[in-house]
Amino acid sequence: METNDSNSHSHENQPSNVSNDASKEISTERVVFVNHAEIAWHERRRQWVGDRSQKSKRAPREPIMSWSTTYEDLLCSSDPFQQPISLAEMVDFLADIWHEEGLYD
Repeated sequence: METNDSNSHSHENQPSNVSNDASKEISTERVVFVNHAEIAWHERRRQWVGDRSQKSKRAPREPIMSWSTTYEDLLCSSDPFQQPISLAEMVDFLADIWHEEGLYD
């Protein structure tokens, strides 16, 4: 059985500088990936949050909820709070209640 070796030897006859030139071209034309979605995300976040370096450091304010407020007090009332309650204060309140009731270990 005879094989056709003409294809396998065709690359051997080419000068080696042809492949080197091609690799040089590819290496000099590196494409830098720019994540436009990430840039847009950071810009929108900056608009939403604002420039934190410009904001003054506020002293911690007094808690809005009384230390004697119970979970039932919150559930039984449909009245809005007099002031907005910070997320940190509400999380602390709920964690304390859940610890007392054994729901959070």
